Amino acid sequence: MTKLAVIGGSGIYNIEGVSVVEEISVDTPYGKPSGNVLKLSVDGNEFYFVPRHGKGHHISPSEINYRANIYALKTLGVDTVVSISAVGSLKEEHAPGDFVLVNQFIDWTKGLRKRTFFEQGVVGHVSVAHPVNLDLRSRIEECLKRTDVPFRLGGSYLCIEGPQFSTQAESNIYRSFGADVIGMTNVPEAFLAKEAGMAYSTVAMVTDYDCWKAEHCTVEEIMRVMGDNYKSAQKLILEMVPDLCKTPIEFEAENKYAVVTNPEIINSSQNEIIQTLLN
Repeated sequence: MTKLAVIGGSGIYNIEGVSVVEEISVDTPYGKPSGNVLKLSVDGNEFYFVPRHGKGHHISPSEINYRANIYALKTLGVDTVVSISAVGSLKEEHAPGDFVLVNQFIDWTKGLRKRTFFEQGVVGHVSVAHPVNLDLRSRIEECLKRTDVPFRLGGSYLCIEGPQFSTQAESNIYRSFGADVIGMTNVPEAFLAKEAGMAYSTVAMVTDYDCWKAEHCTVEEIMRVMGDNYKSAQKLILEMVPDLCKTPIEFEAENKYAVVTNPEIINSSQNEIIQTLLN
């Protein structure tokens, strides 16, 4: 069974060496995911792919149906999720073109996003003290070492609402937090993956220095660097997918005892959701 999924942009699968096996339409209790889930193959090693912003990049960060994306993958048997995301750098050492394998998230969104599966008569708590699975991150690190992609290990990803970029004052505040990179999509995605009992790790692709540096960076410049970053991401995909498919990581899901509501008062539709998440 295919247990690995990648969530990212369309540049991930439009590459030589990756073939489309199947396109799957999935319905969830939360509506449709960002697009059809693609089953892809690298040398016979199959994995799922979700285009986070939809085909053609038409879904804004706060309009992404994060719950549907994660739930759809869960129903397909996925237990390992790798996020590939564009970010701005909040530190000099993370240069445009670098990848950062973060281990923490700071939620600076404004409450517009549905961020939990536990609702409507069901109360559940899952620790997100360690939102990134460090074994998965280590495996990605080893794969990157086999490429020429520059990367750094560790750091915090600060997630803002978007779609606007930061003001300079905001950017300097975020730097004062000690955050390493800034993006718009990995929260609540990472937290929902934890609630679904999945191992999750982020590959943050640096496009620019946000706006804290004196130098001005246009959207056109960011898009050019993003294009180069996707070429680097493609190198990672060709290394990572066979590695994780042939030798999946082993971990214990942390959602097993999440639900604290008396099972006898949970209605049938919510119970079906809970059983899907916990299995």
